[in-house]
Amino acid sequence: MDYVSALLPPAVMAVFFIGLIRVIVKTQGGANKAKEDAAVDAVLARAEGVRQSSVDDSSRTTDA
Repeated sequence: MDYVSALLPPAVMAVFFIGLIRVIVKTQGGANKAKEDAAVDAVLARAEGVRQSSVDDSSRTTDA
Protein backbone atom coordinates (compact mmCIF):
# COMPACT_ATOMS: atom_id res chain seq x y z
CA MET A 1 0.00 0.00 0.00
CA ASP A 2 3.03 2.29 0.12
CA TYR A 3 2.78 2.77 -3.63
CA VAL A 4 -0.76 4.17 -3.25
CA SER A 5 0.37 6.75 -0.69
CA ALA A 6 3.34 7.61 -2.92
CA LEU A 7 1.26 8.09 -6.07
CA LEU A 8 -1.82 9.77 -4.61
CA PRO A 9 -0.41 13.30 -4.01
CA PRO A 10 1.01 13.69 -7.55
CA ALA A 11 -2.21 12.34 -9.04
CA VAL A 12 -4.32 14.79 -7.03
CA MET A 13 -2.04 17.68 -7.99
CA ALA A 14 -2.26 16.67 -11.66
CA VAL A 15 -6.07 16.64 -11.53
CA PHE A 16 -6.18 20.09 -9.92
CA PHE A 17 -3.60 21.42 -12.38
CA ILE A 18 -5.63 20.18 -15.36
CA GLY A 19 -8.73 21.78 -13.84
CA LEU A 20 -6.87 25.08 -13.39
CA ILE A 21 -5.68 25.06 -17.00
CA ARG A 22 -9.22 24.34 -18.22
CA VAL A 23 -10.59 27.27 -16.21
CA ILE A 24 -7.90 29.60 -17.54
CA VAL A 25 -8.53 28.55 -21.14
CA LYS A 26 -12.31 28.83 -20.81
CA THR A 27 -12.18 32.30 -19.29
CA GLN A 28 -10.02 33.75 -22.06
CA GLY A 29 -12.02 35.95 -24.38
CA GLY A 30 -15.74 36.34 -23.89
CA ALA A 31 -17.82 39.42 -23.33
CA ASN A 32 -15.35 41.19 -21.05
CA LYS A 33 -12.26 40.62 -23.19
CA ALA A 34 -12.18 44.16 -24.59
CA LYS A 35 -12.67 45.69 -21.14
CA GLU A 36 -9.95 43.51 -19.62
CA ASP A 37 -7.55 44.28 -22.47
CA ALA A 38 -8.22 48.01 -22.09
CA ALA A 39 -7.53 47.80 -18.35
CA VAL A 40 -4.24 45.99 -18.93
CA ASP A 41 -3.23 48.48 -21.65
CA ALA A 42 -3.99 51.38 -19.31
CA VAL A 43 -1.87 49.89 -16.52
CA LEU A 44 1.01 49.22 -18.91
CA ALA A 45 0.81 52.75 -20.34
CA ARG A 46 0.79 54.22 -16.84
CA ALA A 47 3.79 52.13 -15.82
CA GLU A 48 5.63 53.15 -18.97
CA GLY A 49 4.85 56.81 -18.29
CA VAL A 50 6.15 56.54 -14.73
CA ARG A 51 9.30 54.81 -15.96
CA GLN A 52 9.88 57.47 -18.62
CA SER A 53 9.35 60.32 -16.17
CA SER A 54 11.78 58.77 -13.68
CA VAL A 55 14.37 58.40 -16.43
CA ASP A 56 13.83 62.03 -17.48
CA ASP A 57 14.10 63.22 -13.88
CA SER A 58 17.30 61.30 -13.24
CA SER A 59 18.91 62.62 -16.42
CA ARG A 60 18.08 66.21 -15.40
CA THR A 61 19.72 65.85 -11.99
CA THR A 62 22.91 64.37 -13.44
CA ASP A 63 23.22 67.07 -16.14
CA ALA A 64 23.41 69.94 -13.64
